[in-house]
Amino acid sequence: MSVFFIPGVSEHEQVTVEELRDVAAKRNITIPSKDEGDFLTLLRAADLAVKHVDTLPPYVDHRLAPDGVSGSVGLAKLRPYTKPLQEDNPLNAWSHKCNIELPGAAGPLSGRSVAIKDNMSVAGLPITIGTFAEFLSPEGNFPISEIDASIVKRVLEAGGTVAGTAVCENYSAAALSYSPATGPVHNPWVKGYATGGSSSGCAALLAATLKKKMSQGQNGSMSLDDADWESGIELAIGGDQGGSIRIPAAYSGIYGLKPTFGLCPYTGIASLHPMMDHCGPMATSVDDIAILLSVLAGYDGLDHRMTPETPLREKVKDYLKILTDKAEEMKAKEQWTPHAAGRGLKVGILKEGWQIPTLTDEMASIVRNAADRFLSLGAEVEEVSVPLHMDGPLIWTAATRPKMGPFGTANATPTALGYSLPSLKPPPINQRWLELMSHYNPAMVNVVLSSDYLSSKYHLATSAKAHSHVLQLQAAYDAALEKFDVLITPVTPTVAPAHPPSEYGVMDRIKLAAGNTANTCPFNVTGHPAMSIPVGWGSVTSDGEVIAGKKLPVGMQIIGKRWDEETVLYAASVWEVGGFGLQN
Repeated sequence: MSVFFIPGVSEHEQVTVEELRDVAAKRNITIPSKDEGDFLTLLRAADLAVKHVDTLPPYVDHRLAPDGVSGSVGLAKLRPYTKPLQEDNPLNAWSHKCNIELPGAAGPLSGRSVAIKDNMSVAGLPITIGTFAEFLSPEGNFPISEIDASIVKRVLEAGGTVAGTAVCENYSAAALSYSPATGPVHNPWVKGYATGGSSSGCAALLAATLKKKMSQGQNGSMSLDDADWESGIELAIGGDQGGSIRIPAAYSGIYGLKPTFGLCPYTGIASLHPMMDHCGPMATSVDDIAILLSVLAGYDGLDHRMTPETPLREKVKDYLKILTDKAEEMKAKEQWTPHAAGRGLKVGILKEGWQIPTLTDEMASIVRNAADRFLSLGAEVEEVSVPLHMDGPLIWTAATRPKMGPFGTANATPTALGYSLPSLKPPPINQRWLELMSHYNPAMVNVVLSSDYLSSKYHLATSAKAHSHVLQLQAAYDAALEKFDVLITPVTPTVAPAHPPSEYGVMDRIKLAAGNTANTCPFNVTGHPAMSIPVGWGSVTSDGEVIAGKKLPVGMQIIGKRWDEETVLYAASVWEVGGFGLQN
């Protein structure tokens, strides 16, 4: 440990002996009077070091600085944005719209527009994280991002156009879509129902495009009413801490992949907890998931979530080529057919995935029938049991909740070196925060209260024990995946529910999402790749009664070995040889 002296600081700016005693008292200790002077000197040295660093000019890492832009004036000029009017934003899916390109860039995303979840940094645009401006900056304004998140830079470098930021749930901490400060995000298939969260706006934009295509007969034989609004978005980037890519994908009938933990950099994105932070592709097709994943993946030199297994950028797999080559190989054998495409694939039906709370009989049947399609495709299909899966949500909670509050609401800096969002400077939580969150997103109040309570009640050894059980759960899934290429579960226990009435209280709102993440959140702490694909339609209900003539999409989750996204994507492609999941 280094001890040093910084000259030029007056006596009144220094730590007092009373402050030293207060610090000691919080540890239930009393410093002997003979040692007080020495420890006061040391404490002053530490305080002066932090004060000095706090006065240094802000630093923007060159790897995150927006290309071709100089200063805030340049940002405003080169990256104008708009807040869409309600009539141009019928699903409340857009947060801000823009048209950002990198001049001269060309690549796999050339000519493609991409929506970015609004907890991700897009330099020059406000970042809202789905909440109120007063909770993100002392001035009460939405912070303007000074950096491009690593994944945003990669989209631009690949020739893509950033079309805007998509609304996300309040603090990115809700599994439904009623919580944004700007109001609910609507499901394009049945307005007034959830798209799922927290990447709700991304899912709604994609589903609107898919619905329009289907109404025109481009992706099935359906004839759909109310399909006149199209976002023009076929690609989006979502975030996932407990299911926030997969749940909205399932509810909205699109595709969403939570990659292996550490495959895609999370740098420049608001965190909920570094152990479970993921970002990944959402799209209207499996192929587009593959294309976008190859653009996003790979080491960025900044994200401490990345591991020695994370590939360097030049080593990132061409996932679309892998899919195409495998399909061509099967076609050469005349096996890329509804009766043979699955040959060689081993599929495990995760027994406990059908035992989660609130799973309806209809959902259980639809997804089990979808999983059984692999049999008709020629794959080997067996049931497999991972008993610890039932404890997965509890392990997820115990391992992450004690620290989630500071990360989620205060932009806390992780202990490992990284690059926290420089523009976010949330003021302390106050009574107004409680009142607004209790109505908009009571789940976030629960996060804050339980985070404070658990971190004060339980010893650090309890956290260490919870982490050990994360590794136990990871090993349990790994053991099952030694026998199978992929595992299958339902994504959600029900189809999307209706948005709650405004008079609903805290528990009424919380109950709507009961069991929603039971099959998704375990893989956020174990890090396995997991993807939702659309596999059918479920009944829509209102006040417990089925609404005739209305249906909502159903998603199936495909889980793979860590760092084996290609097999997850291949399994999805194989399944669709038997037909597009929403065409029935």
